[in-house]
Amino acid sequence: MTESVTGSADFSAGTMVDDDQQRAVLERTLEAEGLGTDLAEKPESIGKQARRAFFTNKLALIGIVLLVFMVVLAIVGPSLRPYGFEERGVGPRLLGPTRDHWFGTDNIGRDLFVRATRGARTSLLIAAIVAILSVAFGAVLGAIAGYFGRHIDGVISFFTNLILTIPFYAILLVFGVKFGAEPVSISIIIALLVWTRATRIVRAQFLALSQQEFVQAAKAAGATGRRIIFRHVLPHSVGPIVVEFTLIAGTAIILESTLSFLGLGILPPETSLGALVAQNKGQFTATPSAVLFPGAMITVIILSLNFIGDGLRDAFDPQAQTRQ
Repeated sequence: MTESVTGSADFSAGTMVDDDQQRAVLERTLEAEGLGTDLAEKPESIGKQARRAFFTNKLALIGIVLLVFMVVLAIVGPSLRPYGFEERGVGPRLLGPTRDHWFGTDNIGRDLFVRATRGARTSLLIAAIVAILSVAFGAVLGAIAGYFGRHIDGVISFFTNLILTIPFYAILLVFGVKFGAEPVSISIIIALLVWTRATRIVRAQFLALSQQEFVQAAKAAGATGRRIIFRHVLPHSVGPIVVEFTLIAGTAIILESTLSFLGLGILPPETSLGALVAQNKGQFTATPSAVLFPGAMITVIILSLNFIGDGLRDAFDPQAQTRQ
């Protein structure tokens, strides 16, 4: 009996030694092939890969810096000078940039720096409202169309295509005449015309993802359509949605500037960057800074949004990461 137990113990010890030796040989072989570290490390999540790719994109980082700078300038800029944005006669009329008036003055002696930063605040507000409304509405419609398909997809796709066939600028001008002048009303008008982009992108994502195994497993487990859309599929579509958010925000600033330039956008006493360009275009020869500075601010904001959007697109695109 004792000999049997002792033999079993010796056999177990010998087996453990053999296993340890085999493991050591395997580790040395993997290390020699350069595979040991890769196998030992935990695979990097998609979110971490996207963050790493985004924050190593120089143009995206430049875009973030520029956008943050413009947002801060729009918030604190008017308080940096001791003038109200509608205060008249603070300096000589049609003055160029000076130490007291950094952007100069307009034709009734108002400080252009204060007005430009106040206008940037309005333009950024419109961009944010338009992007939020259009992406939220478009994403929900695209998700419903892509997930349920068939008749529901047909109805939503028909409605989306119908909006796309409407003469864009004609409708924008008509609604601008009827409901314009206020930032919120202009934001709603623009959002009603640009939500189709988000719908088409999210619909395409859902059509591709709805056939994936994790969606089929959720269906088999008895999950409701709403839960599958918002809990399982929509989070996997965050990348394209965020990219579209930045692009729509830039589009909103361009469209608001177009309306204001035509005299159908923001009206006094409120102002925006596009409205400033429109109001001062007649004084371009006397004071070019009155047009150039607001125009440059529009350009910087749109470029920063495009840089961020391109960086996000590349970050969420595995093929782009592979090419880099």
